[in-house]
Amino acid sequence: MNRVNTRKEQIESFSRLLDIMDELREKCPWDQKQTMESLRKLTIEEVYELGDAILRKNDREIKKELGDLLLHIVFYAKIGSESAGFDIGDVINNLTDKLIYRHPHVFGEVKADTALEVEQNWEALKLLEKGRGNRVLEGVPDALPALVKANRIQEKVRGVGFDWEQKEQVWEKVKEELMEFESEVRTMNNENMENELGDLIFSIVNAARLYDIDPESALERTNQKFIRRFNYLEEQTLLKGKSLHDMSLAEMDIYWEEAKRGEKK
Repeated sequence: MNRVNTRKEQIESFSRLLDIMDELREKCPWDQKQTMESLRKLTIEEVYELGDAILRKNDREIKKELGDLLLHIVFYAKIGSESAGFDIGDVINNLTDKLIYRHPHVFGEVKADTALEVEQNWEALKLLEKGRGNRVLEGVPDALPALVKANRIQEKVRGVGFDWEQKEQVWEKVKEELMEFESEVRTMNNENMENELGDLIFSIVNAARLYDIDPESALERTNQKFIRRFNYLEEQTLLKGKSLHDMSLAEMDIYWEEAKRGEKK
């Protein structure tokens, strides 16, 4: 295990990064050309790459992707210092002030013994920060992927107490939504089927939240599992000189089950 840097070394490394960013912005044609808008898409990609590394539990890749993301933060702050009247110091000071304000149970006299109480205090303080005209769900970005957005919406309303009294109650809602979806399937009305499927997925996301499961991570793990098993199926098919198009589902299922057994071993 690598030695952990001292606080002095950490500050020195961050200062070195800022110096390098200044020099790149001054001397590199590509870095000079960038704007906040041109970096936006790249930043989103970096966040997803970090998420993949976390799911793979690859510490070396996590360290690398965190560095890439930190570069973007420093880059945005550098551009801000040139055109928008703020720099990395303002970004950090704003963050630290917000952390102190939203943790009165640590830096003040408020009592919060559970994570839920902390979340509820956090959401209440956010609303106070933004003023009385703001609403609980205003902070949910429109551009979030639908699955992530559903989870964030549910977390937000939980913060103000709009949640199941007992988490087990959510399963009745899941069953109810499944029955309503099945009912619309029998009518074959596509619009109603889509509406009810959306309700069903939303209720399953709610169940995942209540049981401390990240639905995005859970689905991605299943995606990767399916890819591994299907790749095995395809490889075994090619090794035997066969084509997937010419195989029955039962024949494919033999290799699928082999892949599953291999994963368990």
